[in-house]
This record gives sequence, C-alpha cells and structure tokens, in this order.
Amino acid sequence: MMLCLSEDPLCLLSATSDTTTTLAPFDLKSFIRPESVDDYNVKFRGKTVVDYVAEKYKKEGISFLIGDLEASQGAFQYFGRKEDQVPLIIIQTPGGQKFLKPNLQTDHITSWVKEYKDGKVSPYKKSEPIPEQNNEPVKVVVADSIQDYIKSEKNVLLEFYAPWCGHCKKLAPILDEVAASYEKDSDVVIAKFDATANDVPSDFDVKYYPTLYFKTASGKVLSYDDEDRTKEAIIAFIEKPRDFLRSPPCEFPIKSKSSAPLFLQQKNMKSVREVKRK
Repeated sequence: MMLCLSEDPLCLLSATSDTTTTLAPFDLKSFIRPESVDDYNVKFRGKTVVDYVAEKYKKEGISFLIGDLEASQGAFQYFGRKEDQVPLIIIQTPGGQKFLKPNLQTDHITSWVKEYKDGKVSPYKKSEPIPEQNNEPVKVVVADSIQDYIKSEKNVLLEFYAPWCGHCKKLAPILDEVAASYEKDSDVVIAKFDATANDVPSDFDVKYYPTLYFKTASGKVLSYDDEDRTKEAIIAFIEKPRDFLRSPPCEFPIKSKSSAPLFLQQKNMKSVREVKRK
C-alpha cells in the first residue's frame, strides 16, 4: 500500500471505498495491495486512521490519495520504489520535493506526518548509485553527484537523456567525439544524466530528451536550443561562453611589426616580448 499526500492545492486527491482513485490535474498515482485494505480500515476515534489524518491535515493544505499497487506499476517505478517497501507513504510538495517512509504501519501514520510538518523529515531524492569508476570520456552524473558538478570550478556540458530516446542514442557518439576533443583540457567536462532514473534538480528545466545545458566555471547556466547537434556546433556552443581557468589552449592573434598576425605559440614567444616592449 502506498499513501500519497500532496501539498499542492491544485492537486485534488480522493479515495473511494473500493480503492479506485481520482486525481487532477496531475498524473500522480499511489498504491495499495488488495490484502492490505482491512489493515487501513482500522478505526481510530470512530474513523479509519487514514480518514482521521486526512481530515486533521486538510486545513493545512495536505490532500490524501490511496491507490492500487497492482494497477499502477508504472507510477510506482516513477517514484523509484520497490514492492517490498509497501506499506509506503509519500508526500510530494508543489516544488517537486518528495518525502517518504517505507514499510509504515497504520499506527505510525499520524506521528510521521507530524514529524514532516515539524520539519524533522529529510527530503527523498531518487538517484542511481554514484559510479565507482567514471573513466569514460563522457562522465556519468547521478542525482547524488550532480551538485558536485554544478558547484565545481569547471566548464560542464551536461546532457539530460532517456535510455529509450532515439534522438539521445543518435547524439551519444557525437558527445563522445566532443569529449575526445577536450581530452587534454581539464577545464571542460562532458557529462550525461539519466533523467528517468534520477530526480532532476530544480536548477534545470527538462521538458524533452535530450536536453543540453552548459555550466561555466563561474556558475552561469545556459541551455542549448539549437537544432544543430553536430560536433562542431556543440563545441562552438561550449567555446563562446566558457571560462578559462588557465591560459587558453587555443591559438589567438597578437599584433606585430609586420602586417600579418602572429599567433601565441612557443616558437614566436620572442616576438611576443618584442611587441610588449613596443
């Protein structure tokens, strides 16, 4: 059984006696095992525990939903939960934060909801395990490690993808080539994030796959909106706003005594010193 509570006033939740659920306007589901129904009909002060808690917290903006586990496997997977964790209670806020308690018995529902209201429950974050080895050119980022990349003093190109997405599969070898181009540039990181297996942080707005963002070393976040997803276009997107933490690895022109531009290379450092003296 999963009991779902929502603090979104637009998320209207209800449960009928046959455990059929209605929900509007979001496609949010909850679950209950048929054999568990009797457990959740236990009376407390003349009402079921669920009815009592729902009525108690309705005035505080929390709505309640009980759903059918067997009929809603897809939604159960959305929360990244397993069947052996039922009975399960989940609270989802308007901002997308989730708070949950697995294997919660009826006599603990009231106390757990009170702990949540008192700010004593930490938010839940769906995340794959952090890779023990991450040596591929395109780094694997998960929900538990993404803040390390966001807060790092690196220029990071981050792809949000879905494993089943055809466009993502087409982009994968291109990102490998982009990553190979920056193999000797430690200031740039190319990374990917499975948005179906990890909670996407609020720093990013992911509405389709693939979605590309570039975070500069100074913390600016830019979205890649160009339909051109070639290697050259993506590199150009990185190079324009990127921050150089050390001397730029690429060549750039300097002024000289001759009309033709010189380029900053080891072979003409003497000419650079001459220009500075001038």
